[in-house]
Amino acid sequence: MSARHFLSLMDCTPQELTSLIRRGIELKDLRNRGVLYEPLKNRVLGMIFEKASTRTRLSFEAGMIQLGGQAIFLSPRDTQLGRGEPIADSAIVMSRMLDAVMIRTFAHATLTEFAAHSRVPVINGLSDDLHPCQLLADMQTYLEHRGSIQGKTVTWIGDGNNMCNSYIEAAIQFDFQLRVACPEGYEPSASLLAQAGDRVTLLRDPREAVQGAHLVTTDVWASMGQEDEADERMTSFRPYQVTRELLDQAAEDVIFLHCLPAHRGEEISEDLLDDPRSCAWDQAENRLHAQKALLEMLVEPAYHHA
Repeated sequence: MSARHFLSLMDCTPQELTSLIRRGIELKDLRNRGVLYEPLKNRVLGMIFEKASTRTRLSFEAGMIQLGGQAIFLSPRDTQLGRGEPIADSAIVMSRMLDAVMIRTFAHATLTEFAAHSRVPVINGLSDDLHPCQLLADMQTYLEHRGSIQGKTVTWIGDGNNMCNSYIEAAIQFDFQLRVACPEGYEPSASLLAQAGDRVTLLRDPREAVQGAHLVTTDVWASMGQEDEADERMTSFRPYQVTRELLDQAAEDVIFLHCLPAHRGEEISEDLLDDPRSCAWDQAENRLHAQKALLEMLVEPAYHHA
């Protein structure tokens, strides 16, 4: 039996994604009620980190423990991966000892190659191309606060980065309209834009992009690995700061999301996370619940059929 991976939102059907998010809400309720639920007892998740992390590490590690399993944190300093062992070899060996592997890395090709040689599920904890686990949390947050996102208008403001790419995939899978407002030269993936067709509109003016939007979201202007471009990016992105005034142009029931960490005073105004329309703290917590639903889906069947 070949393992099922989660490298992108496209690895699931729209129905599966909706079920995952609904399951995340159920698992959140179980935890809030103090119900012990441990379907992954004796299962072990390996977590490979090539990039620093707060929410991804906490949510996967705490999530595995809450589901009755264990998680092992592996930094490049701790493993042969960072010292030149071929990715395929590492994947073969690790997947013989673990029940699933989560990887947070730079090149998306690291994930695809690892998955191709792994006998257990591989999860994308973030790559330079995509951040699908964050989108599960974002979609769960919208569903909790406002109901179905189908047919709604979502506005992405800022860099056409991995988060923006995952929002394009989400627009396809969850059936909403996405407007991307970014400066010239910072567009998201051309192939994803082509795939999304008329679901995604590319704009330059953030004020135009937020008109009537139901969900507005952004991310830092310089991601990990782009520190050398920071000054240039500051200049290009300054007109793209999300403020309370900008949100006022959106729909009355708009919610604001940010995958965090946020640089207050840069991509968002100092006070935006305190605005009642911001659901960023719920969104951060939902990383835990959505990923528990994902782990349950990927790891449990592998165990039953082993």
